[in-house]
Amino acid sequence: MHKFFTPKENFSETEGRIVGDDVKHIYKVLRLAKGEKVVLNNCVGEEFLGEVKSVEKTEVIISILEKLDINNESEVKIYLFQGLPKSQKMDLIVQKGTELGIAEFIPTITSRVDVKLKGDFKKLDRLNRIVLEASKQSKRTIVPKVLEPIAFEEVLNRINTVDLMLVPYENAENFGVKTLFKELKDKNVDLGTIKNIGIFVGPEGGFEDEEISILKEKGAYIITLGSRILRTETAGFVATSLIQYELGDLGGDI
Repeated sequence: MHKFFTPKENFSETEGRIVGDDVKHIYKVLRLAKGEKVVLNNCVGEEFLGEVKSVEKTEVIISILEKLDINNESEVKIYLFQGLPKSQKMDLIVQKGTELGIAEFIPTITSRVDVKLKGDFKKLDRLNRIVLEASKQSKRTIVPKVLEPIAFEEVLNRINTVDLMLVPYENAENFGVKTLFKELKDKNVDLGTIKNIGIFVGPEGGFEDEEISILKEKGAYIITLGSRILRTETAGFVATSLIQYELGDLGGDI
């Protein structure tokens, strides 16, 4: 069954209205017709079973049949602070990160971010469209957001707003995700209370030593992801997958 997202303001008690790019996709590609069933999400976590009422070239009207008890979100919210990468790498990062369950993407300017990228960041609209399409494909219940870029110093201010801040670092040794969680258990920390986790990934070239020192002083955990050096666009995926496997829903219940 096809799933679509439309803002809450496009809903009434009995109908949902789809506009924009999805309309063309519905009547030209999917060729949905009156009477066909769809799932409609209001972009704030509520999903409804609906039936196509009418298909026009500018809008599609969906009759709401019932509210669905569906939640495909992980219990752990992961916030990715991503050092701004070159080229189109951010496209891949937000697409695959959405599939893995990341709650929010925060592009971040560190010392080694390419100077050309430190100016106006004009990719937000495209990146959020990529996130929306990835949310449809992966059947997310909540559509993550890509925020405006922030400076390194602002990340320091946000460390205390999450339960854990992890910083994958190529020079870290013998302290990975498994060791971290074992250490927390040994300190009698209830891992079930860890619901908000920040991951801070450096850009191409990684972090400056001074940045790592400051992050560590602020309470971030500097971790290794293994013996092989990962690219900036890969590190966030791996860290997210490890966390989702240990604390979230990756891997299922088996």
